[in-house]
Amino acid sequence: MAQSGSSMQLTRAADYAVRVMIHLATLPAHERALLPALARATGAPQSFLSKVLQALCRAGFMVSRRGQSGGFEILPPGRKASIRMVVEAIEGPIALNLCLVSGASCGRKANCPAHPIWSRAQEAMLAVLNTATVADLAIQPPLPHARISVGKQKTA
Repeated sequence: MAQSGSSMQLTRAADYAVRVMIHLATLPAHERALLPALARATGAPQSFLSKVLQALCRAGFMVSRRGQSGGFEILPPGRKASIRMVVEAIEGPIALNLCLVSGASCGRKANCPAHPIWSRAQEAMLAVLNTATVADLAIQPPLPHARISVGKQKTA
């Protein structure tokens, strides 16, 4: 039985981190953005985004400056960062299951029929996240919004 909130998904912090990195990468080099503008661009609450930005600064992906010409600026390592690197800067190492966490021990791992599947799924997911960089995603055109038809359909 599925429990609410138990699905495998990124946290809001990781999602906002990816969004803000992509947004900053769309700006010209050395241009800075203020927190309120970043919050509007990403749809993130300012107080929450502030903590995400601090983690991204600690990871060396961006810098923050105070004062008249202050704001947040993406650094070259941030532009080159893979989506995996951005997520792991917020979440730590990604693992689909506890048995895949480095240093973790599972007594059933050697005899578990599901372990090879978890391992292959983990490798596939990390491979995809490693192939997409912030800079690559920043140059992608925005996806068109899906159009929803609310009229009656004609029958043949």
